[in-house]
Amino acid sequence: MKIKHLLLGFVMVASCTTKSPIKTSESAPLGVQQAAALWTAEDGTQEDFDRFVAAHYCTTDSARLALFESLSRIFEQVYQSADMLTVELLRPTQLTNAASPEEPDLIMSGYSPLAHFSDDMFANKLAFITIINFPHYSLEEKNRLGKEWTRQEWAFVRMGDVFTTRVPAEVKARMAQALADAENYIADYNIYMGNLRTEDGRQLWDSDKILLSHWNLRDELKALYQSDNLESRGANREKQEMIYQVMQRIVSQTIPANAINNPDFIWQPYADEIEENEPYTRYEKILEIARAYFAEDAYCPSAPTGIQRNFEEGVEIPAEELDSLFRALVGSKQVAQVAAIIKERLKRDLRPYDIWYDGFKARASLNEDDLSAQTRKLYPDAIAFAADMERLLAKMGFYSEDARRIAHHIVVEPARGSGHAWPTLGRKEDSRLRTRISDNGMDYKGYNIAVHEFGHCVEQVLDMYFIDHYMLSGVPNTAYTEASAFLWQHRDLQLLPDGKMGNGINNPDEVLDQFWSMYEIMGVSLVDMAMWRWIYAHPKTTAKELCEATQQIAKEIWNAYYEPILGEHDCILLAVYSHMVNAPMYLPNYPLGHIVQYQLEEHLAKCKTQQEFAQEYMRIYRLGRLTPKQWMIEAVGEAPSIDPILRRLRSVD
Repeated sequence: MKIKHLLLGFVMVASCTTKSPIKTSESAPLGVQQAAALWTAEDGTQEDFDRFVAAHYCTTDSARLALFESLSRIFEQVYQSADMLTVELLRPTQLTNAASPEEPDLIMSGYSPLAHFSDDMFANKLAFITIINFPHYSLEEKNRLGKEWTRQEWAFVRMGDVFTTRVPAEVKARMAQALADAENYIADYNIYMGNLRTEDGRQLWDSDKILLSHWNLRDELKALYQSDNLESRGANREKQEMIYQVMQRIVSQTIPANAINNPDFIWQPYADEIEENEPYTRYEKILEIARAYFAEDAYCPSAPTGIQRNFEEGVEIPAEELDSLFRALVGSKQVAQVAAIIKERLKRDLRPYDIWYDGFKARASLNEDDLSAQTRKLYPDAIAFAADMERLLAKMGFYSEDARRIAHHIVVEPARGSGHAWPTLGRKEDSRLRTRISDNGMDYKGYNIAVHEFGHCVEQVLDMYFIDHYMLSGVPNTAYTEASAFLWQHRDLQLLPDGKMGNGINNPDEVLDQFWSMYEIMGVSLVDMAMWRWIYAHPKTTAKELCEATQQIAKEIWNAYYEPILGEHDCILLAVYSHMVNAPMYLPNYPLGHIVQYQLEEHLAKCKTQQEFAQEYMRIYRLGRLTPKQWMIEAVGEAPSIDPILRRLRSVD
C-alpha cells in the first residue's frame, strides 16, 4: 500500500473559498479570472489587484518559462523539506527500529508541516503569481485538450493545480490529526491467534502467531489453501472458518476489547455472548475523518464533498464512473465461470472467504513453511533486503547502471504496521520501503508484501529522478502506483534466486487469479464508496449507527453480487478492510490498479526479452502525472477498461 500522505499534495480542490470583491472582464486571461475569484478584501482593493496583475502577469513565453522553473524549484524544496521533517517525526509510530512512541510522539504524528503553507503563499501573494500565469483546467478539459499538449504544456497545467482553494490551516490540521489517529489505531490492531479457542477449547495456532488486521488475517487465510493432503486441508479449513469468524466480529464490533493487541486474553470467536466489546472505536475513527471532511467542505463550493474532491480532483475519475466499472465486472457472467473452476479444484461448495481463494498462483502448490525458511535466510533483517535490491532489479531486466541508480534512492526500514511505501517529494529524498520483519527474519508473507512495496518504490524513483519536469513527477493517481506494485508482487517467486522469469499473462491460471482479485477488491471498494455516500447523507450519525449502516451496505452488495456465487445471505465480510478506517476512499485504487496492471501486462507481454520489458516499463513510468485516461492511452494505446480481461477469459476453459 502506498501510504496516504499527510502532506499537501500537488492536486488540490478547485473552489472559491469566500466571496471575492474583484471584478474582471470576460476577455481577461483564465488565470486572472481564477485569481480574482480567490482574492479577498484582506488581500487588497480592486486597484491593488489590477496593479498586481499588471506587475506579475507574464506577457512572453520566455518570461513564463523562467517563472515556471523558479516556482518548480521553490515547491520542490518546500515539499521535500516538509516531508523529511514528517518522516523523522513519525519514526516512533511507524518504525520498529525507533524508540517506542511516547505521548509527545503520538501528538506529533498528527502534525502537518505544510498545514500553513497555502495560507502563507496567499498572504505573500506567491499563490496569486502562480494562478494568474498557470490557470487551473477542469478534468474534462484536461482529457479533451491534453492529447495535444506537449510535455512542457502538461507541466504548466500541473502547476495550475497547486493553488486552487483557500482552506484555513486549522482545518487542514484537523484532517491531518484525524488521519494520524486512525493510522495509529490500525497499526496496533493485532490479533494473537494462539489465544483463540474453538468451541471445544482447542488451540489451532502456535502462541507466537500474531496477525495484523486485516492484512495478515487475510494473508493467513489465503496461505491455508496450499495443502493437497485431505487431512491437512480439513485442518486448514477449520482455521479459515475461525479467521472468517474473527473478521465478522471486527466488522460488527462484537470483538472483545481485550482481544486487540493483547497477548494475555484467551477467547472463543464462536461464543454467543462476549463481555466488553470494542466500543465502536473502528467507526468513531471513520467519523473523526468525516468531520474533518465536513469542515473542509465549507471552503469548497465547486467540489463541496470529500467524495467529489477525492475522485474528481484526486483520482481524476468520477466516483460514478468507477462504481459503474466495478459493477460491470462483479456482475459479469465470467464470475460464475471462474467460480466453477475454483469449486472443482476445492471439491466442495464455495464459502464466503473463498473470495480470497489463492490456488491459481504458482505459490499455492508450494509449502509456505519452506518458502518462509528460504526468505528468512535471504532476509534476516531490513538491511539484507536493501542489499539485494540491485539483484532484484537486474533479474527483472534492468541494466546494471539503471539498477544501481534506482536502488541508491530506496531506503528499507522495518515497519510497525503491515508495511507501506513512503514516496519521495523531491530529488534530495529517498523513497522509503517499510516492511514488517520479525526477529526470526522475513517470512514469506512479509517477503510478498515487501516485493509489492518495492514495486511502489521503483515507480516512485522513476517518476521523480528520471522525469523531465518536476511538476510532472508521480503518477495519475495511487491506482497507477498500485499497478506497478502488483506487477512486481506478481513475480515474487520468480525473483527468488532460484526462480525463473516468465510471462504470466499467457498462463490461464494467472489470468484467472487477476480476475478473481478484481472480483474481490471491487466488492470491498463498492462498500467503501457506498459507506461514504451514506455518511454524507447522514452527517450527524453516531458511531453505532455507522456500524449498523456499514453492515447493511455490505450485506446489500454481497447479496446482489456475491451470494449467488459464494453463498451465505447477509454476509458482512466485504467491510473488513482496515483501509476503510485509516485511508478514506483509498480502496477503489486497488481494483483500478488491477485493471491498469492487466492492461500493462498485456502490453508488456509483447516484449521479446526481459531487458526490453524493463525498458518499456521505464518508458511507461516516466510518463508522470498525466490524467489517468491520457496516461493509459500513451502507455498502452487505450483508456482504462475491463474489456481486455473479459475478452481474455472467454478463451479460458
